[in-house]
Amino acid sequence: MRRLAALALLATAVAAPAAPRAKVAAPHVNTASFDKLPQPLPLPYNESANANVQVAAARARALKTHKRLLIDLGGNWCLDCRLLAGTIDLPEMKRFVDSKFVVVTVDIGRFDKNGQIAARYGIKGRLKGVPAVLVVDPRTNKLLNAGHETELADARSMGPQALADWLAKWAA
Repeated sequence: MRRLAALALLATAVAAPAAPRAKVAAPHVNTASFDKLPQPLPLPYNESANANVQVAAARARALKTHKRLLIDLGGNWCLDCRLLAGTIDLPEMKRFVDSKFVVVTVDIGRFDKNGQIAARYGIKGRLKGVPAVLVVDPRTNKLLNAGHETELADARSMGPQALADWLAKWAA
């Protein structure tokens, strides 16, 4: 009977998609809540930039530096996007993110611009939310966090440390 229970548990574990394991420790974020972030929050998305050129250049830098490519799809109108940018700008986060990722921000307008970037990584139709964060292996150009791209779309309910923990799950 114990063997059947163990086999059933093993089958469940194998069948269930596993969340990525944190291979890298997240930095300790000294800012306890978003209302303690420096104000005004950043406006990280360049509305007039050529997203295809931006992403290609960032991928080339990621290849050269052996880091992962982090594509942040969002808009300056989005509070969650600006909270993510403000958290990444914290000194302890900036050091961590810069050591693990090459970051490129892509303006998606009001979900009506630069959809080709998400589509390039297998995301069909309209994004379910923003920020949509794509973590890409620059060598294969493969999306590493498929199914988890919009988990930060409600960043305001998470807090700075939770954002750091989420990013650490995808760090190389």
